[in-house]
Amino acid sequence: MSYRNFIRHFNRNVRLIKPTVNKKLVTFENNGRLLHQHHHQPEILNVPETKVSTISNGIRVVTEDSGIPTCTIGLWIDAGSRYETLENNGVAHFLEHMAFKGTQKRTQMQLELEIENLGAHLNAYTSREQTVYYAKCLQNDIKQSLDILADIIQRSKFGKEEIERERSVILREMQEVENNLQEVVFDHLHDIAFRETPLGMTILGPIENIQRINRNDLISYINTHYKGPRIVVAGAGGTNHDQIVELVDSYFGDMDRDASNIRPEPCRYQGGDVRLNDPSMNLIYGALAIEATGWINADNIVLMIANTLIGSWDRSLGGGFNSFSYLAQTSIQQDLCNSFQSFNTCYKDTGLWGVYFIGDKTKTNSFIQHLIRQWQQLCTDVTEEELERAKNLLKTNMMLQLDGSTQICEDIGRQMLCYGRRISSIEIESRIDSIDLDYFRKICQQYIRNRPPVLAIVGATDSIESYDHIEQSMKW
Repeated sequence: MSYRNFIRHFNRNVRLIKPTVNKKLVTFENNGRLLHQHHHQPEILNVPETKVSTISNGIRVVTEDSGIPTCTIGLWIDAGSRYETLENNGVAHFLEHMAFKGTQKRTQMQLELEIENLGAHLNAYTSREQTVYYAKCLQNDIKQSLDILADIIQRSKFGKEEIERERSVILREMQEVENNLQEVVFDHLHDIAFRETPLGMTILGPIENIQRINRNDLISYINTHYKGPRIVVAGAGGTNHDQIVELVDSYFGDMDRDASNIRPEPCRYQGGDVRLNDPSMNLIYGALAIEATGWINADNIVLMIANTLIGSWDRSLGGGFNSFSYLAQTSIQQDLCNSFQSFNTCYKDTGLWGVYFIGDKTKTNSFIQHLIRQWQQLCTDVTEEELERAKNLLKTNMMLQLDGSTQICEDIGRQMLCYGRRISSIEIESRIDSIDLDYFRKICQQYIRNRPPVLAIVGATDSIESYDHIEQSMKW
């Protein structure tokens, strides 16, 4: 999985690991207990300031002005499929689709023409914990873009014909997802890991829910979850903070601020496996994972480094012979798989950390055992050189993911929802650099050794070793 989600995974809570900085020393504190020390030389960085303001109803306005003529501006809302029930699962994603189908002020055609005439791009997406609406536009068009965003968030019509038309679109989208075996694997991985909890549900929802969701369901979800304190308006690129604060207050100031009764349901991780058997398939598509940490857990820094050490490999791209990843080297030498990709998926209070793989059904058992062997090496055999290489690669990848106003805007929105503040690049690097070898091995032992894994596989699964055997392999 890509590194674009990594930057939001740092604190145990906002105060928990707040760094104390002097000219030569960064320390990280966990409820008063010193975690690490890292010496660094003082630096002067030409980094744009992240400015934060809060309007009267609790909406936070956060901007970073880089002085370029374009910008990305949007709403990051603390609402997604995790806040749904079995009865309305899929409504958040349905709502995202309906947002561009006409408002009380603009028809769908007027909305599309207005965006086209600006030369802007309007987009949205739904995840398990967030819904995002954003626009990419010229700096001079920020006011009009915010006007459009405010209109679709607060005054969408949700006409009957539009709902029926979009219902068909979503059902077709569900068919496309079913043909994407990676999506299928990850949906089943969540289902078995967090079964009978909201995190186990899919983002799109089941077919029966999509067929019956109506206008009242959409309005109810907005009225329940689109509250001021749960919204961040983020802007990056060519932005004027004071101007954007005034515009947000004007366009969004009437939104309700009472979000006191909204709490995500705890989602307990459970080990187990799910196997979708299709004897006609020559390839196995699967993922093996363990429970990881939430966004705000300090241990996630170690898991991010460990994730980098495992890395990824794809036969079609070649290379990998000199990789520091044991799994990549062994996959090449023994032809264990066609490709694999490590991932670290985090939520508020839990997460999944593992590897997605595609390979021949006759080699899958061997691949799984070598993957577990790689996990064991993380706990016992990683060298100082390997750790430093992984830390440098992680820092590079994270910085490359901030190359553009949209990526920076996403980083701002997510971090504000996660931590209530923006974490600077120098703080991120200091946190990574503060991890020493002993601490790295200790945390890896804590999360990997003797932990029940979760496995989801699609293909000819009859020959895949039992879950009990895989679980036993985790005990060394």
